[in-house]
Amino acid sequence: MNLLAPLAAWFALTIPVIVLFYLLKRRRVVLRVPSTVLWQRYLAETQASAPFQKLRKNWLLLLQILLLIFAVFALMRPYLGSQSAPSSLRVLILDASASMQSTDEEPSRFEAAKHEARRWIDGLRPGQMMVLLQAGPRTDVRQSATSDKPLLREALAGCQVTDGAARMGEALRMAESLIRDVADAEIHLFSDGSVGSLAEFENHNLPLIYHRVGQRRNNVALTSLEVRPNPENPQQRAVFVGVANLSPAAVETTVELEFDRDMVDTRPVTIPPGESASLVFVVSQNRDGIFRARHTAPDDLSADNQATVMSLLPPPVKVLLVTRGNRFLERALRLAGHCEVTVGSDNTQVDGKWDVVVLDDVVPTAWPSANVIAVRVAETNWFERTGTLRAPAIVDWRSTHPLLRFVSLDNVAIAEAVGVKPPPWGNVLIEAPQGPLLVAGEIGRHRVVWIGFDLLGGTWPLRVSFPIFIANAVDWLNPTLVRAERLNIRAGDPLRYELPEAASTVEVKPPGGDWERVTLDAGAREAVYGATDRQGAYELRWGTNQVTFAVRALDLAESDSTPRAEIPVGRFGGTAATSVKQVNLEIWRWLAGAALAILMVEWWYFHRRTA
Repeated sequence: MNLLAPLAAWFALTIPVIVLFYLLKRRRVVLRVPSTVLWQRYLAETQASAPFQKLRKNWLLLLQILLLIFAVFALMRPYLGSQSAPSSLRVLILDASASMQSTDEEPSRFEAAKHEARRWIDGLRPGQMMVLLQAGPRTDVRQSATSDKPLLREALAGCQVTDGAARMGEALRMAESLIRDVADAEIHLFSDGSVGSLAEFENHNLPLIYHRVGQRRNNVALTSLEVRPNPENPQQRAVFVGVANLSPAAVETTVELEFDRDMVDTRPVTIPPGESASLVFVVSQNRDGIFRARHTAPDDLSADNQATVMSLLPPPVKVLLVTRGNRFLERALRLAGHCEVTVGSDNTQVDGKWDVVVLDDVVPTAWPSANVIAVRVAETNWFERTGTLRAPAIVDWRSTHPLLRFVSLDNVAIAEAVGVKPPPWGNVLIEAPQGPLLVAGEIGRHRVVWIGFDLLGGTWPLRVSFPIFIANAVDWLNPTLVRAERLNIRAGDPLRYELPEAASTVEVKPPGGDWERVTLDAGAREAVYGATDRQGAYELRWGTNQVTFAVRALDLAESDSTPRAEIPVGRFGGTAATSVKQVNLEIWRWLAGAALAILMVEWWYFHRRTA
């Protein structure tokens, strides 16, 4: 046992004062009585000339001395030290992701994690340093390295849970940088284990200690919400809603759909345990607005019980095809739907009124400012060419990208392709051993799809996947849908909006909050707002203009609120949850309680004796 305030032992000098009070004789009040036969003992005391009397056995004196000893000992702040050698630096990481809002802990997992972290702060020894990080959609340094407990407690009290997923890799990288030069440092993670992949730390040998919170999995979650034109009637919208039952029992629930706070439709659904259900609502939409879906099943996690999406009414896409006669490409564009296709020649003006420009092995005189599909042609500053690829074989493609949704490239042969180095601005979506074959990305706020091989020099136009790819490309490049994507962001991602003219300030209204003024840099043409940790509809206005953003928290991995017994770190490593460990725990509260109990016993004894 150790003491944080040993100088408080000087208060023990008050113990002789109590004994002195018991040695002093009491002064008696003189009263006239008819007889002193019954008062001889007290009369003798009043006649004594000495000011002190003999100390008698007195239980009150013993209780008062014991009370003072406990009080002095409490002021000295004793604490129980851990049995292991203390580390000089501890980095505490508090998981603030959406799954930490689960109420299987009282009152929530996040509050339970904060309580456990507070115990470690209380047990901090003199000379030890501690850092507090909050891991959510972004990593926040709540308190830099300090040994000041009040500062750490205040920083911990200010931590708030979010509706987004935790980017735990970012938090661990920051923690690793903080402990790099400290040999005995420790990283303490307070989480339910829903942290995603940590494969990058497999060989880093992090001193990670995992404190698990959470008792059970009981959640019904909205996992997807998308709005698309109805293929059977372009005047209507098809709203796709995905619901997952992540609880151990079958669930009966009702999915409700609203448009700008007006109820549109409801749909009952029964979902077996561990299964998902997909619902399609066909509705009419006559203006831009917010679709909001929710389910009514009770569960432990409310953050994913509803979702919002901003839906814009897209006008027909104006597509310019500049080609030397590729009928397969022209027909695929016309079948894409909701397109107005114009076929041009080598000297067609490609800039101006077009939404999407398709350049089929044709170099324009001036590069278009619209979104582009470029086939075997590229602007000079896109990437470095390396030569020609003869009969390249497709070895990989990213089927998760929107451009390659439902696209299979099996048995697709290519005669020849342009060899390039992967560019920093784009994602390689189709790859051969010699290099990329299809790259998609964004340059200067304009989207580009580059195809490095001649479409007529292979078998792809004869496959069913080709018109599917072209339809996906038109959707991905459609300026209205691109704008809609920018109006629908994940919780924790910054809200960014390109302003038509420079502005010095804008105002943002978060869901359920008041308007907040955001100051921009001088001459800024883009508004950026980062406090999007809560899902819902955000309003952005400047002058007389106003636009609505939808922030969503749809993440199946985050909605799976199963408390993990181990955090996997790579394929062969992991960090198991710790059991309850003894930390440096102050016990002055117990001593103060014991002193209070002694005080109550003294009160009872005094009144029992004098009754």
